[in-house]
Amino acid sequence: MIDLPLIVILLLTGFINLIGALAYAARIAGVRTRRIAMSFALFNILVLFSRTSNSFLGPFLAKRIETRIHDGSGASLFIDMQFVLAAASIATLVGILLVPTGQRMFAVAIGWYQTNRSTTKLALKAASPSGLRTFRRSLSFPSLAHLRGWRMPKGIGWGVLIANCLAQSLLAVGVVASLYAGYLAPEFRVTASQLSALINGFATILLFAFIDPQLSVMTDDAVEGKVDEADFRRAITLISLSRLAGTILAQFLLLPAALLIAYVAVYV
Repeated sequence: MIDLPLIVILLLTGFINLIGALAYAARIAGVRTRRIAMSFALFNILVLFSRTSNSFLGPFLAKRIETRIHDGSGASLFIDMQFVLAAASIATLVGILLVPTGQRMFAVAIGWYQTNRSTTKLALKAASPSGLRTFRRSLSFPSLAHLRGWRMPKGIGWGVLIANCLAQSLLAVGVVASLYAGYLAPEFRVTASQLSALINGFATILLFAFIDPQLSVMTDDAVEGKVDEADFRRAITLISLSRLAGTILAQFLLLPAALLIAYVAVYV
């Protein structure tokens, strides 16, 4: 029997993480076209759809947990949550593979928007047959050739990669763990569902205070020619892979994070 609610949850999770992984394509397109602000503005349109999907994901997950509790099948909830995190990892991997395609699509969209300056027309253009032809022409996958002579790019160190991995793992697990904590402590499940900030807050600080500034400075340096574009692409590849590692790490953090949130919900 097809579990339609779970499929919807997995698709929403996949879409949200796919958009997040493609954010790096916008940076590469911005460097190549020297239109950083424009590339981010177009990407924010996709982020809007991603965040809209995210607003539905929480209620769907909460309904899943409520249903499992009421019908006595809560033992399988942990597996459901692992499927959700696995969907995040798969979508992130697909997003990484599509970064070259996304970079070309963003570059084309930036050039088209500079001439026409209409978001509505751009959306219609993307959905038109010519837009699909542009997608087919832009379709490309990462080449292994740039891995030759691999070295750590200037401006990106192991500290940044590890911090990004940890931040992404916490962001991936935060909402899922808080909702699963509601199953572990059902009498306080409303409180537990509101405690995702306990996990996500630390991740947000890591991202916006330590990681994003590093990547933004490197993006500006690449635009100004201070950093070689090949080095910039290597840095993006490493950051992308650390994001993927973070979603995988989230699988192992799910139970400890849920237990922590359940403890806080009950005793604090």
